[in-house]
Amino acid sequence: MKHVNNKIQLLLVFFLGGLGYILSCTHDNSTPPPPASTAIVITRGTNVHLPGNLTVGNSSEWKLDKTHSSTLWSTNYVGAAGLLTGRFNQFGMHDVTPAKMINYVTAGQPLPDTSWAFYENEPAKTYFNGYVQINQSNTGEPGRDLGCNVAGMGTTAIVAGTQNLTVTNLAKIKTTEVKFDPLSSEYIVTLTMTWQGKLTAPLTKTLVGKLKYIPKANVNATYDVFGLQLKFQFNCRDYGIPSTSISDKIDIECNMNFNNK
Repeated sequence: MKHVNNKIQLLLVFFLGGLGYILSCTHDNSTPPPPASTAIVITRGTNVHLPGNLTVGNSSEWKLDKTHSSTLWSTNYVGAAGLLTGRFNQFGMHDVTPAKMINYVTAGQPLPDTSWAFYENEPAKTYFNGYVQINQSNTGEPGRDLGCNVAGMGTTAIVAGTQNLTVTNLAKIKTTEVKFDPLSSEYIVTLTMTWQGKLTAPLTKTLVGKLKYIPKANVNATYDVFGLQLKFQFNCRDYGIPSTSISDKIDIECNMNFNNK
């Protein structure tokens, strides 16, 4: 009887060992699961925004909401840890040709903000022109705004009731290419910047920036809004700015909000 039990135990050992071998071979020969995808998934809509004639009440025409927009600048203060920052109080989205580079006696926008178009899914059709009045740089420190900013940037003091779009007080940007950013939902923008600064004549430089679209949204079921945020950087030494108190590089951030009221 003991001999029979030993045989049974021996057979059981062989059976379990064989089963383990079979299972291990089956696992080795199975197809491994595919690796997790690392592709960037970018979803864009098909919104198209155009200024038209800026007709009040026409919901198909988009107007720049200047009150809720901003053009900001920042740079390192050399020798210190903090940034110097400011904004331009007067700016717009218009292609200011030489014939339009004059003084305008008005408190509002001197030119219509119509030199732009945005196509969410067709960036080749997107373009914009923009400008700032250099003497309207506002750091929040009157001593700096009325003193070293005006003299250091080669412009003139503000004249009340006048929008100064003359050559010495105007910096302009114009897009030459807008294309998809393959790594995000943003856009890569090639643009030119024209400014005289402390030079004897305006200089045009080609720059590259990033454009972000803040999609259309409804406000209180009465009108729609959307936003465009452009960021780029330029070298102020190119424009003859000699100050040793600021860094060469100036960062610009344009936050433009629009509505269709």
